[in-house]
Amino acid sequence: MPGHLEPPPHHHDKMMQTPMLSCPLKATNEIDWIAPLKQYIRTTYGDDPERYADECAALNRLRQDMRGAGKDSAAGRDLLYRYYGQLELLDLRFPVDENHIKISFTWFDAFTHKPTAQYSLAYEKASIIFNISAVLSCHAAHQDRNQETNLKVAYHSFQASAGMFTYINENFLHAPSTDLSRDTVKTLIAIMLAQGQEVFLEKQIADGKKVGLMAKLASQAAYLYTQALEGVQDNVVKAIFERVWLLVVQFKTHYMTSLAHYYQALADDDANSHGIAISRLEIAMTLAREAAKVANSFPSSIPATSNLAGDTGSILANMAKTHLSACDEKLQQFNKDNDFIYHQTTPPEAALPAIPKLPAAKPIPVSELYQGQDIHRIVGPDIFQKIVPMAVTESASMYDEEKAKLVRAESERVEIANDEMAASLDYLKLPNSLNILKGGLDQDMAVDSDFRNWCQDFVGHAPFAEAFEQLNSSKSSIHGILDQCQKSLDMEESVCEKMRNKYGAEWTQQPSSRLTSTLRSDIRNYRGAVEEASMSDVQLYSTFRQHESDMEEMRSAGETDEADVLYQRAMIKVGAARKTGVKSPAAEGNLIDDIDDDDKASVAEQIAAVEDLLKKLTLIKREREKVLKDLKEKVHNDDISSVLILNKKAMSQENQLFKTELEKFRPHQQRLLQAQHKQHSLMKELTRTYSDLLSDKRVRQEQNKYEAFSRQRSTVMTKYKKVHQALLDLQAGLERAKNFYSEMKDTVDSLYKNVEGFVGNRKAEGSQLLNQIESGKTASGTGVMANTVNLMVRWVNSRTCFPMVTYLRPLLLVPRRTSSKYMVNSLNKVMVSSNSSRDKQTLGLASVLGNSFGLIGTGRAWYGKRMRVGAA
Repeated sequence: MPGHLEPPPHHHDKMMQTPMLSCPLKATNEIDWIAPLKQYIRTTYGDDPERYADECAALNRLRQDMRGAGKDSAAGRDLLYRYYGQLELLDLRFPVDENHIKISFTWFDAFTHKPTAQYSLAYEKASIIFNISAVLSCHAAHQDRNQETNLKVAYHSFQASAGMFTYINENFLHAPSTDLSRDTVKTLIAIMLAQGQEVFLEKQIADGKKVGLMAKLASQAAYLYTQALEGVQDNVVKAIFERVWLLVVQFKTHYMTSLAHYYQALADDDANSHGIAISRLEIAMTLAREAAKVANSFPSSIPATSNLAGDTGSILANMAKTHLSACDEKLQQFNKDNDFIYHQTTPPEAALPAIPKLPAAKPIPVSELYQGQDIHRIVGPDIFQKIVPMAVTESASMYDEEKAKLVRAESERVEIANDEMAASLDYLKLPNSLNILKGGLDQDMAVDSDFRNWCQDFVGHAPFAEAFEQLNSSKSSIHGILDQCQKSLDMEESVCEKMRNKYGAEWTQQPSSRLTSTLRSDIRNYRGAVEEASMSDVQLYSTFRQHESDMEEMRSAGETDEADVLYQRAMIKVGAARKTGVKSPAAEGNLIDDIDDDDKASVAEQIAAVEDLLKKLTLIKREREKVLKDLKEKVHNDDISSVLILNKKAMSQENQLFKTELEKFRPHQQRLLQAQHKQHSLMKELTRTYSDLLSDKRVRQEQNKYEAFSRQRSTVMTKYKKVHQALLDLQAGLERAKNFYSEMKDTVDSLYKNVEGFVGNRKAEGSQLLNQIESGKTASGTGVMANTVNLMVRWVNSRTCFPMVTYLRPLLLVPRRTSSKYMVNSLNKVMVSSNSSRDKQTLGLASVLGNSFGLIGTGRAWYGKRMRVGAA
């Protein structure tokens, strides 16, 4: 066989592990999270910041720990990502920028080490993401890829690093430092993807895969290194990257392109394209020489900041030398075979078809960084989960309303399904109608549990007659008080009007009718209310008399525990008992026992089928209730506050978010819907099966008996249900009446006190007015007498008659307030003296003066007497 069909040399069976580039980390200064966060909590959330002292300290500690994260360990990666995750959660509650929470974040460029300070939290997050990418690249570059597990770790980490760098370019548009610029990050992405592709190629070579596949993989790796080469050259020129990075990328570009031509030459030779294979091997050798030239130009001293080992140059030179030897060996073999066997022409390089590319590495998104690991375990719980922004609270309330709508809709669906089932079974008279078919009529003669409970309600109940007597007594008492109030007001008004008639205008007391209108209106209203209550009492008493005997029977049955006796007696009374010559269902046996053997199994099977369907319907209802209960509990316990916080910046899409979150309840809704469909199917089957059962002539006969029995039973239950309801109505009505009369008694008692107080005040007022009238008349009489005396003084002074001088002058000169008794005595003396002396003028003057005295009460009798004496 020709030599080209033999396996490739050993160094290609297990590709030599090439040095890999890794990105250096950014350094940062220490900052203080605690004071600014506490201040914001106090001023914005209005809460006590000391309640969150532990949370603030935890965040501060996370950043301190992040600064010491290892550059090539999974623990360092997790520590960085934990801090980054908490920053994402923090950003949803605290605006960290120049205008709100002002913290200066200082980071040093990963390549130039120049410091850059900003107040933006986005800068802090971008720097953290950069360091995560750098740690991932370091972790991948330091793996011993001769072990399959480590090789897989390197392959994943390079892609994850590219994914994190991609995240920076997609989300942080304005780079404040060189290492975060789009061009630099784009170059780093290309390097990481090229190295990931290279690691995958190593695995395929180690596994001895087909040479055509390896050619495609090497071609893609060469393409990626070529893309990275231009960016690396620019950054080396700008003194950003170390020059050794350019040498590595140049070497990898030549080496991977040479490797692609090498494996494609092997594939072409297998495909009998021997001339093309020779041409590709010549190209591979040329590229291998270029790679060796680059490797040999490596400096003897490599900068530590390049993250490359000191023997990188020698390793690359050995790789180029070994690969060049393999290419030369294959070229000699292919030329020899072509010269002696195939005689194919060797086409120029420009005429060769391009080698297809097969991408095997792609950026891994941030969400897939941990490959199914518990990212919540890595990030940990939300440090400030106790703080919920107002916007999130409002959105949570709206979501709660959406959940309530869902629960109401499902509850209504379950209720409708239950009602439909109950209505259908009631229409079919199931399951009770099956009892007659199984000999259950005698069992139905037993007392109904409701009936027994009704009888028990009558036990120990006080007689209603005493209650009605008490009501009548209360009513009479109220009427008596109202009558007394009416009588007192009438009497007071009568006295007032009599005094007005006696004294006329001098009686100025206000008429009673105006003052007593409210009291009399209250009396009328209360009397009307009592009359209306009396009508209700009459109705209650009528109800009592209507059901008195039945109530007594039920009370007696309840007290003696003979409710079953009363029930059966009532059933017999309405005709449930068999008449003479008619056998009972028990005597006849039941339908199943009475039919022929051939038919017995058929009827029994139909009854069993109906019962089985009823059981299935019961199970469906029970399952439906359970599912609804579970749904309500799940809805009640569902809290998406954390989800809303995470989506706070996309609140415009909250309706879509609500729909997505409500999908978690979809399984319960589907189960309820399925139960409803299954119920409809079973009800149709039950209706058909039961109709077939009832189509039998003997079944119809027994069914008619059962229906007659059911009507009789319904009659009894209806009657005693009314009696029991009458009991409840009487109890409630009497209680209401008792409370009414008790309240009315208090009310009329208060009215009586008001009436008595009013009448007493009016009496006192009238008595005072009467005294004022009497006193006024006395003062008026004294004034008239004084005027008369003043007119006569001058005349008296001119008289020299002894009686007049002796008795009349002192009388005329007495003080105006001299008592009436004194004045009367003086007049008596004047009159006696005048009469004896026959002094007609003095007697006339005394008469005039006496007439003046007649205007007052004490002088009137004297005047009359003396006038009679004078006339005589």
